[in-house]
Amino acid sequence: MTRISAQSDSTPPPWWRNRRLLGIALLLILGGMILWLWPQFEENSAQGQRVSVAVKRGALTINVLTDGTIKPSDQVVISNTMEGRTTILSLVDEGTMVQKGDLLIELDASTLEERLVEQQIRVQNDEADYIQARENLAVVKNQAQSDVEQAQLALEFARVDLEKYAQGEYPAAVDEARARIAVSEEELRRAEERHEWSEVLFEEKFLSQTELQADALAAQKARLDLNLSRGKLELLREYNYPRRLKELRAEVKRTSMALERIKRKAGSDVVQAEASLKAKEAVLEQSRTRLKKIKTEISKTRIRAPQEGMVVYATSTKASWRGNVEPLDEGQEVRERQELIYLPSSKAKAVETKIHESDLQQVKVGQRALVRVDALPQETFKGKVTHIGVLPDATSAWLNPDLKLFSVDISLEREHEQLRSGMNCAVEIIHSELEDALFVPLQAVVMEQGHAYVYKVEPKGEPMRTPVQIGAANAHHVQILEGVKEKERVLLNPPLGQGR
Repeated sequence: MTRISAQSDSTPPPWWRNRRLLGIALLLILGGMILWLWPQFEENSAQGQRVSVAVKRGALTINVLTDGTIKPSDQVVISNTMEGRTTILSLVDEGTMVQKGDLLIELDASTLEERLVEQQIRVQNDEADYIQARENLAVVKNQAQSDVEQAQLALEFARVDLEKYAQGEYPAAVDEARARIAVSEEELRRAEERHEWSEVLFEEKFLSQTELQADALAAQKARLDLNLSRGKLELLREYNYPRRLKELRAEVKRTSMALERIKRKAGSDVVQAEASLKAKEAVLEQSRTRLKKIKTEISKTRIRAPQEGMVVYATSTKASWRGNVEPLDEGQEVRERQELIYLPSSKAKAVETKIHESDLQQVKVGQRALVRVDALPQETFKGKVTHIGVLPDATSAWLNPDLKLFSVDISLEREHEQLRSGMNCAVEIIHSELEDALFVPLQAVVMEQGHAYVYKVEPKGEPMRTPVQIGAANAHHVQILEGVKEKERVLLNPPLGQGR
């Protein structure tokens, strides 16, 4: 068996394994650094611990830095469109992948179904009233037409009677009276001649006294008939004709007025019946509209997916000043127009951020943006500003009235399977890129009464307060247009409130 010599254990180790030598080396290095930095420490101590930086020239990116939240680039917002308040009966689980037409939410429709039955009965009653009003209008029109025609016929008959009497009956009556007078005159002449012959024959004893008296009586009767015929003619001309003429003319006037009255009444009845029909029709139409509306409301109680996507509850992305919003769940009461579910229409994501009013003038639609997601530190996403809010964010303004933040939307150029809605991210909105610019750190510039100053470090003596003209700025640096030159040094922590 081979033995190892004990002398081998006494071999000295390398110097880096010797703790004493290593400690001495570290002390020497530290002492050298102190000796090298000591002049600068003395200079800063002499200047009251003032730190200076050099004015640089180079590329300067003007940007706005802010925080944001990942959201879907385009999504369908499913809201409660029912009127008033209702209760959720069934609800699809959050995160479920649904297809177009799948049932998402079922709302309570019991009250609407009761209203539906009541409204159907009301529609049937209104339909019956409408039919009755329609038939009544037809009857009224028919009756009106009949009454008007009858009145027109009565007027026509009255006019015919007047014309018939004036041009027919009256002249005929006069001719008849005249003929009767002529007959009576002839009969009187004959009766008188017979009576005269009877007297001659009576004197000659050819006739008896009785025969003579009979002839005398016949003559007397013929005379009376003549007088009666003449009286009838006079009565016809002086009394019967004017009276009858007035009666017939009055009848014509009466029937004419009756016709006008009946026409007006008939028109009024028709208008009233038409108005009643229109009212019944309007009531029926209103009832049908309400019935249709109730049916539409009932159809809204079953909310289906308008497209495929993953279900995200609206309450999961919202918060209030009192804490998180109560999560959406079955049995929960929801109001009209309340957002219930977000259904992203694609995998593409966007960023929602808020910009302070002081930086708003540097942000424009179409500007480039860089997005760094906290959960994906190795990734940088390029994007573009797509929308800038017109009014400040209401929630921020409510929490702090002096804080005015405007919502800004940024669309990302590419997708990533690990991006999730609600992730936090840092956003850099690029306003412009200056290729050749003088710039200093932002804290090196002092603003007094709208004028900018820097404290330029001189080789000897105190720093000199120097006015400068500044240009664009980002979160760290500001462009210097006039006042200092490249490589000149300025104080990084200038004194405040000194000198004018």
